[in-house]
Amino acid sequence: MKTNENAAYNKAVKDSYMQVLKQAKQMLGTIEQEELRYTLEREDRANKVGTIIHEIINPLLYLRLEYHTDNVYAIHFGIEEVNQLGQLSEITTKFIRLLYKLTSCDQTNINIENSVRTDWLINNPSSMYEFIEERGCKHHTFKQLPYKPAVKRKLRSVA
Repeated sequence: MKTNENAAYNKAVKDSYMQVLKQAKQMLGTIEQEELRYTLEREDRANKVGTIIHEIINPLLYLRLEYHTDNVYAIHFGIEEVNQLGQLSEITTKFIRLLYKLTSCDQTNINIENSVRTDWLINNPSSMYEFIEERGCKHHTFKQLPYKPAVKRKLRSVA
């Protein structure tokens, strides 16, 4: 890709990433269990290959925007395996659907479908979270998402 194409591509990837991030945080905020609303976030300002532009680690979800090879942005992700149906399973499955929906060519002016990378996946973000937390959060900031119960919508009857 040329420099102008890279800039447009990277902007589209970042915009989609930010939408996924916002909605992922909203989903996590609906969890009543306090420790599942804890996050570790990282932001780096360098503009070179290998830079982690943004990363969020939660015991349930993992999302990362990085400056990948060929001077393009890439998104890596992960989810905790959930063995039971219920709220946590709904969140992990909705997260994956959301990620692929918001990066699909139907949603963006530029085809950024290749930005979602699966060359490695985090399949146990809770262990990653614990490891980084125990190490002292050198690059990450600890945050707790506020609890906001999901609003159940009632359908109005039409006369």
